[in-house]
Amino acid sequence: MPLLELRPDGIYCAAGDFYIDPWAPVDRAVITHAHADRAQRGSHRYLTAASGTALLGEWLGPEAAVQTLDYGQPLTIGDARVSLHPAGHILGSAQVRVEQGGEVWVVSGDYQLAADSTCAAFEPVVCHTFVTEANFGLPIFRWPAEAEVLASIHAWWRGNREAGRASVLYAQAPGMAQRLLATLDGSIGPIVVHPEIERFSRHYRAQGVRLAAAAEEGSGNAELVLAPPAAHGDTWLRPWAHASHAMASGWMRIRGPRRRRTLDRGFVLSSHADWPGLLATIEGTRAETIWVTHGQTSPLVRWLAEHGRAAVAIEAHYAEDEA
Repeated sequence: MPLLELRPDGIYCAAGDFYIDPWAPVDRAVITHAHADRAQRGSHRYLTAASGTALLGEWLGPEAAVQTLDYGQPLTIGDARVSLHPAGHILGSAQVRVEQGGEVWVVSGDYQLAADSTCAAFEPVVCHTFVTEANFGLPIFRWPAEAEVLASIHAWWRGNREAGRASVLYAQAPGMAQRLLATLDGSIGPIVVHPEIERFSRHYRAQGVRLAAAAEEGSGNAELVLAPPAAHGDTWLRPWAHASHAMASGWMRIRGPRRRRTLDRGFVLSSHADWPGLLATIEGTRAETIWVTHGQTSPLVRWLAEHGRAAVAIEAHYAEDEA
């Protein structure tokens, strides 16, 4: 019997009687990161990385029973030994390492290899079986250098200000929005953030992450407005009805998502590994078997099989990530 198995409620470890990122309420859930599709309400007990506790509480509420672990700290649950390791996706994101009898599995959650000052950097973990995402599991998804993307964002913002026009930039929160607030040049002009972004940003600041100064209300003039993708068309954005609209996401690498959202600009910046990053990560784990859980699963499984790797697609009920 494998150490982990797929059950109707998610990825399950019988040795420890727990689930990892279950998509239904369970007795014990180990959570890789604080995004709503990973942190379902209703489970009796939760385990997550210490640095992600406050973000997780925003989804689960104060009544949730949450146990925390520092990165690398081992915990014995039943007959399984569990530890959490940085995934580089958002603040507190973790890969889950599970070991029993010398067999090691790692569930990656979502991860990125690029440097991000708002969270701990990704660390490869050697294992026998690696469970990877494939949000951007196609060769077309290759990320430009962050400095190049930021220069483009700054040029767009400056150009709009010179024209007396506001700039609305959509970015996922928590995660991409906070990464932008940590890297944008606030000297260009005032920044206004949607309340949903500030809801999470305060937890980043509480952990010493430096974010650009921003207000939750603006004048409706030539400022930069940072908002989550779900706010597109929201009444909160009415003061900036004539703004230029853009989005920062890996999906901006292709035309369809930008066209559907009627955006003026798309900036290719992601909190996920791109195609080369996925392959490099898998290689670094030295895993004999690869489970591919969600996203572009078939192309990645096919590529791995063609290159002599044992890979299988696993049906997971996670939402497509906006970042």
